[in-house]
Amino acid sequence: MQIKNEICVDFLSRMENVAFARLTVAAFLLAEDPTLEELGDIKTAVSEAVTNAIVHGYRAATGTVRMRARLGAEGDVEIEIVDNGCGIADIAQARKPFFSGDGGERAGMGFLVMESFMDSVEVESAPGEGTMVRMRKRLGAAQTAAARA
Repeated sequence: MQIKNEICVDFLSRMENVAFARLTVAAFLLAEDPTLEELGDIKTAVSEAVTNAIVHGYRAATGTVRMRARLGAEGDVEIEIVDNGCGIADIAQARKPFFSGDGGERAGMGFLVMESFMDSVEVESAPGEGTMVRMRKRLGAAQTAAARA
């Protein structure tokens, strides 16, 4: 992807920073004139990824969450949410609907939600080393499809 613009921001793993991450990525993308649906999709996926980092990555500890957003020249958006928390032992298991690594206190739908709203979701993780979630979405895909029809 040829990068047109990029931001990178670090913040503490506090639940009030979920809203900060949502608003930051939305503000970053506004210059590209995304649809309200696209903005909503991306904000929801970012919320899920950041919440996972805070709740599952750091558990009761405080750490740093990094959000990097890249905008490609062709309208591609790539967002990475990275934590240095406890990591995920079995990524395939964690991506299954209703799996919750905290003993069932959470719904276990975070990855499913991210996958529903983004074009692709990749997860890299190792126990004790943290987790990186990379999500991609093409802006304007709905308009392009409608124009072809």
